[in-house]
Amino acid sequence: MTRVAILWHMHQPFYQDLRTGEHALPWVRLHALKDYWGMVALLREFPGVRVTFNLVPSLLVQLEAYARDEAHDRHLALGLKPAGGLTEEERAFCIDQFFHAHRPRMIDPYPRYRELLELRGNGAGAGARAPGSQFSTDDLRDLQVWHKLVWIDASWQAHDPRVRAIVEKGRGFSEEDKATLRAVELELLRAVIPEYAAAASRGQVELSTSPFYHPILPLLCDTDVYFRARPHGRMPREPFRHPEDAAEQLGRAVALHERLFGHTPRGVWPSEGSVSDAIVPLVANAGFRWMATDEEILARTLGTSFTRSGDGHLEQPECLYQSYAVGPVACGFRDHTLSDLIGFTYASWSADRAADDFVHRLMTAGRHYASRAGGGEATIFIILDGENAWEHYEGQGRPFLRALYDRLESHPEIETVTMADACATPRATLGSIFPGSWIDADFYIWIGHPDDHRAWSQLAEARRTLDAAAGAPPAALARAREEVLIAEGSDWFWWYGDDHSSEHDLAFDELFRRHLRNAYRALDRPVPEDLFVTNITTGPPALPIDAPTGFIEPVIDGEVTSYFEWMGAGSVDTVHATGTMQQAGDSPGLVTLVEFGFSRSRLFVRIEGSSPMRSLLAPDMETRIRFLEPAGLLVLVRAEPSGADVRLEERPSTGGPWQPRRGSGLAAAIGRIVEVEIPFHCLGVKPNDHVAFLVAIVRGDVELEHHPRHGPITFDVPDARFPAQRWTT
Repeated sequence: MTRVAILWHMHQPFYQDLRTGEHALPWVRLHALKDYWGMVALLREFPGVRVTFNLVPSLLVQLEAYARDEAHDRHLALGLKPAGGLTEEERAFCIDQFFHAHRPRMIDPYPRYRELLELRGNGAGAGARAPGSQFSTDDLRDLQVWHKLVWIDASWQAHDPRVRAIVEKGRGFSEEDKATLRAVELELLRAVIPEYAAAASRGQVELSTSPFYHPILPLLCDTDVYFRARPHGRMPREPFRHPEDAAEQLGRAVALHERLFGHTPRGVWPSEGSVSDAIVPLVANAGFRWMATDEEILARTLGTSFTRSGDGHLEQPECLYQSYAVGPVACGFRDHTLSDLIGFTYASWSADRAADDFVHRLMTAGRHYASRAGGGEATIFIILDGENAWEHYEGQGRPFLRALYDRLESHPEIETVTMADACATPRATLGSIFPGSWIDADFYIWIGHPDDHRAWSQLAEARRTLDAAAGAPPAALARAREEVLIAEGSDWFWWYGDDHSSEHDLAFDELFRRHLRNAYRALDRPVPEDLFVTNITTGPPALPIDAPTGFIEPVIDGEVTSYFEWMGAGSVDTVHATGTMQQAGDSPGLVTLVEFGFSRSRLFVRIEGSSPMRSLLAPDMETRIRFLEPAGLLVLVRAEPSGADVRLEERPSTGGPWQPRRGSGLAAAIGRIVEVEIPFHCLGVKPNDHVAFLVAIVRGDVELEHHPRHGPITFDVPDARFPAQRWTT
């Protein structure tokens, strides 16, 4: 028997400004509509499956406030305001902000929502005022509805006639439709916490917790712990050492859990899987019996490394697939690769194929464990984010989860267990645990960059000011302490530096500094000037793209015919491109260089690999050029014994499978390189139209890699002004 312990981590930072009551971003509310209720409600269909949900307190208290209709964010307020009463600035905000959804899965499948996005075009951000004049009042009202509607849980949609009616209506919504959707929203929000309580009461689900505002506990205890993994790393100008804050964050988490669910939680997921020897007694003193972290922490603790075979199977299962005792606390270590398959890979697979592959890997791992350990049961820990991946899956991930749970429930050699059961009898003891997190087994993300250093210095100064104000009125001290505890959360530091970035970097930075400003104001102390200036000194990683400089006319033969034939083309350096989401085993892929250019009538794409592409591309592999603008077009190139087969496909605007599309003049060749020729008329574009595309290598229906990794190559179809016309990459 192979035991599988799945932990879904449900987390959002604390978005509320305690002084104004406003929630800076809407993600607690929107994910509650799509994931927080649906993920646990789905388990009613599979009573034999047992899992663990880790519910972060900063998420739960905001869910409570939204359920009481006491929490408000600007997205909610403007989504409910009568469309005809929106000011010009509010119209621009809606047009800019109401398309924050995964386009292929959450916008394109709905013709009206896609139509509205195309109406906006590239006028996001400050430019949203310009297309605002193109949006009628009816357009804006439809946008208000679709912005929320696509987040409603698929199962709820299927069983709620009110939601189905709005989806089927599709456009021309009324203010009454908005009011109906708001009523549904409140019902869903109010159902979330009771659904988890019900699942726990019937014994199917274990509920665990994290430190209240999701801080990195080892860094609260002593920021110098960072030097264990990076002895020569740079640090903030003064250390932060407040283990009492770490203990309070844990104690508050326990108290909230007891209030909401009526019992003490048995386990804790330390924020970001961050552990150290210093947190172990704090965890034990708070009453926790188990904690969990990443496999790389175990490897560094044991002074070894974990390796995997060519098919991805762990070669040291006897080390990883068991729980350990770390002092008085048991600890489980997640299988990084298996967890990341769900988080990052299976979204592009069919549900049944992904579930079959995952179960096969579990069985192979369990049998390999038995052979290496001389018998016994493997306990495999699968731990990952429980909300963000599903935006990239078909049907919000529900088809995959149903397929997976069905196989796990019925498999005669697999038993799903809660984390408490998995950690009940540790088979080995660790005298110490290596300090680090589930990202690279260190703390660089949160304290390694100069932007992090400024933020930690500001936090340390505010914490010192709080200690010095012991004589302030108790209510003022309590308000200030709350603000400091919020500012200790990991999420503010996640977005500093050049390793992660999003459209909301400035919002996170502002909210962090606002919490600290609020602490000083509560204590009636002067606010340091640097808390009014952004900590961000680096932007998002630059796309490694060079734009074309002139027309080209290459020979499409798959060979380097002449040094000059691609001179003037643009290029994408795929070797040095890095993503914002890290996966285990990330390494350079098949493609090392993509070049693109054009004549007045044709687009040319050149793909180079570390070896001749004809030898790199197996018979079951395809090169795909996927167009995001114009949307729904795909060029596929496959090696054939006599040359290369190239075809053009399109996806109907109503959705469904890709269909062949006639396109004369297409050409491709595969040899030392891949070369593709695509007439602009095949794409239906004319001079000055915008084009955006990605290059992908695909085996079967699984994408192996795509380039560029951050976003598409974009350009305007050349006209007589080229190469002086504007270029965007």
